[in-house]
Amino acid sequence: MDFKNYKTEGFFDELFQSDGKARPGAMALVNRINELPPGELQRRQAAAEAAFLTNGITFAVYGDERGMDKIIPFDVIPRIVEAHDWERLERGLKQRTATLNLFLTDIYGGKKILRDKVIPESLIKTCAAYRPQCENFIPPKGIWAHITGTDLVRDTDGTFYVLEDNMRCPSGVSYVLQNRQILKRTFPQVFEHCSIRPVDEYSSKLRETLEFLAPDGLHNPRVAVLTPGIYNSAYYEHSFLSQQMGVELVTGNDLVVRDKKVYARTTKGLVGVDVIYRRIDDDFLDPQCFRPDSTLGVPGLMEAYKSGNVALANAPGCGVADDKAIYAFVPKIIKYYLNEDEILPNVPTFVCEDHKQMKHVLANISKMVVKAASESGGYGMLLGPHATEKEREEFKKKVEANPRNYIAQPMIALSRVLTIADGGFSGRHVDLRPYILQGKDIYVLPGGLTRVALRKNSVVVNSSQGGGCKDTWVIAPNDKAPEQGQARQWVQQQQQQQ
Repeated sequence: MDFKNYKTEGFFDELFQSDGKARPGAMALVNRINELPPGELQRRQAAAEAAFLTNGITFAVYGDERGMDKIIPFDVIPRIVEAHDWERLERGLKQRTATLNLFLTDIYGGKKILRDKVIPESLIKTCAAYRPQCENFIPPKGIWAHITGTDLVRDTDGTFYVLEDNMRCPSGVSYVLQNRQILKRTFPQVFEHCSIRPVDEYSSKLRETLEFLAPDGLHNPRVAVLTPGIYNSAYYEHSFLSQQMGVELVTGNDLVVRDKKVYARTTKGLVGVDVIYRRIDDDFLDPQCFRPDSTLGVPGLMEAYKSGNVALANAPGCGVADDKAIYAFVPKIIKYYLNEDEILPNVPTFVCEDHKQMKHVLANISKMVVKAASESGGYGMLLGPHATEKEREEFKKKVEANPRNYIAQPMIALSRVLTIADGGFSGRHVDLRPYILQGKDIYVLPGGLTRVALRKNSVVVNSSQGGGCKDTWVIAPNDKAPEQGQARQWVQQQQQQQ
């Protein structure tokens, strides 16, 4: 197999340099792929897809009449992040996570940042994710967002930018863990000779983070994962993480509040619950506090939470910190609380609530990506350069009708990774979602979910919009080779099977 004809086409390629040579961290992988006989990589791709099907690694797309669950598209050629790049990403993600926690504490408390006019107060008052019910409340251990997924993109010069923060119920980490297991089987020899940082400690780290939030004095706190149920798009992940952590998976109907304490219904009666990793949006969490028509949540849960008898991760109300309009002010927020410059820059952003900025966006909409501040998953978005004139004019009317709900950014030339596509190999655009846990310390999972736009020339990587995923290999510093021993086990297993 030969990649000599592969062209980076002016984009930053995660595996190859502009001259066609493999990047240092990718040499072992590229050499191994080159050694494979014709058709072997495609055979391994098919085997990986079969493993996804066998393991039931699925997601759901709401409104898709072709079926409830789909196997997430997966490409066996990984994305590689060099050690020096990851060191900077890790520092930047820790800085950002710590800052946004300070911001949430202030916004729901003294609101000093608003009095000092660092960000417009109107953005908070009109933020759909702001929860007045949480004002003057301090969550357990003073932590708001315990599990964060921060979306990163890389431009043509190799610079990483933060595209958006996800501080409510970020999904996708189960695919990170499963991708790795499947890639170990696909390329065991590469793991044998590369220093690839492991990801399999995430589940234990997540449980440690959740147990840290439990009321003081508990030696064996009871943790549960609260899911909306089997029809939720991320139900596979909810069940996977609960199984990996060894904790209960519950729905709202499984929980009851008595005397401001939360209990789970079991065959042996009611059992106390101390920490809930909730995968239900704020609005549906407690019908007595938020939406009264919710049948997914637990009546009285917020009262138990505010009484200190149960911890919730993530804390209700933390979504205000990932509002896309407020995102534009994060560099100023970092400077305000830490007196530091941001380590990871934002993509330049125009906030349409500002009339001057809105006029600029409307005049240049053909060059912009315009996003609805309250939407996610690739919905409510206009890719100006790829839209028709009619679509752009219709979107202008939406922006003018509700400026607060829209931001705009210049089109970033997303980096690419070699991908099996169209019967051969082709570069496909990717982003990266690392996962950050905030408990006693801040832990950044070394890697994250690389989402790939499988459609040619597309930059929309969301699985709901036809995107897929890749394993992400973070190369360890020279003095560490943590995956090698595990890789040897895989090699031995493969040899025994043969």
